[in-house]
Amino acid sequence: MGFFRSTPQTVRLESQDAELRATRAPWSLWADGFGKLAIRALQIILVVAVAAGVVFVIQSLTLVTIPLVIALILACAFNPVMSWMRRRGLPSILATLLTLLAIVVILGLLGWLIVWAVRDQWDELYTQAQAGFDDLLAWLQTLPFDFLQPEQLDEWVATLTDFVTSAQFGSGALAGVGAVANFVTGFVLMVTILFFFLKDGPQMWEFLLRPFRGENYVRARRIGDKTTTVLGSYVRGTATVAAVDAIGILIGLLILQVPLAVPLAVLVFLLAFIPIVGATVAGILAALVALVANGWVNALFVVGVVVLVNQLEGNFLQPFLMGRSMKLHAFVILVALTVGAVLGGIVGAVLAVPIAAAAWGVIQVWDGPGLPARWARPKHPIEA
Repeated sequence: MGFFRSTPQTVRLESQDAELRATRAPWSLWADGFGKLAIRALQIILVVAVAAGVVFVIQSLTLVTIPLVIALILACAFNPVMSWMRRRGLPSILATLLTLLAIVVILGLLGWLIVWAVRDQWDELYTQAQAGFDDLLAWLQTLPFDFLQPEQLDEWVATLTDFVTSAQFGSGALAGVGAVANFVTGFVLMVTILFFFLKDGPQMWEFLLRPFRGENYVRARRIGDKTTTVLGSYVRGTATVAAVDAIGILIGLLILQVPLAVPLAVLVFLLAFIPIVGATVAGILAALVALVANGWVNALFVVGVVVLVNQLEGNFLQPFLMGRSMKLHAFVILVALTVGAVLGGIVGAVLAVPIAAAAWGVIQVWDGPGLPARWARPKHPIEA
């Protein structure tokens, strides 16, 4: 046996042969750095296109998707109750009916409180608001400059009257009737879906897990358990915090003799499910009612009550109840609220934060119990 000795001529021939093979292989264009960048760009475009398609479908089917998500979140919230009744030997259908009845009664009670209180105190509030508006006009007339003339006020009233009697206002009223019809349809659909989630939720989840095997099955089950825990803990914790806020503000409004104290307290409870923004909106509404009915001094006291209750809730109650169920930065919450409001309005803003919390919870158990996904693990200085 001998050894080949490379000569400049053989090296040149081999190089030419390699170049020829490269030109004959189209996939070689994707092997260099620019080709890898192009592949990554195509992957990103594909992911964005799929996400846009999903968002489009969700927006097109909000009458179905929103009741479905709400029913899922409520089912997760009442899952401990259902599990407790099942362990006590109660038939599944009876436990489901009792839980569903409790949910409907709670939602109906909130709506009845708002309607009853507004109807009971509306005449008083209307009289006080009209008197306050007249006082405001009288004060404006005492200003040294011509801020508002009676002719201008009459023109505004005529414009408002024309709008109310116009076809545009009528079409808006019809749109409102359509919105009410959609709400009723969505509520009935939500109750129906919730019934099946409460009754057959575990069986439905097992059916969805059938395609998975081995480690993938274990991961999917772990993700499902974590999602149920996070969503349930978020709803129960938020409801408890909202109830404490509503009771505290209700006591303050009753002491200050602010009209519509009960519906304002119910509104505080409902808006508490929109983090950060909800408390601000509730405080503004309560202060406006106090300003119109009782004057600016009383409104300042209302603002003080709202700020005090929110500070006590934010610094003591919320970290204790929701410290484990929702570990999201305020920036993430604001982004989730914005995206949810753009996609689904007020309902989207309410659902965005628990969905974001559930997604973060899934990431935290992706590789195992208490073991986050590799890219989400904190890095030590040596690893970084």
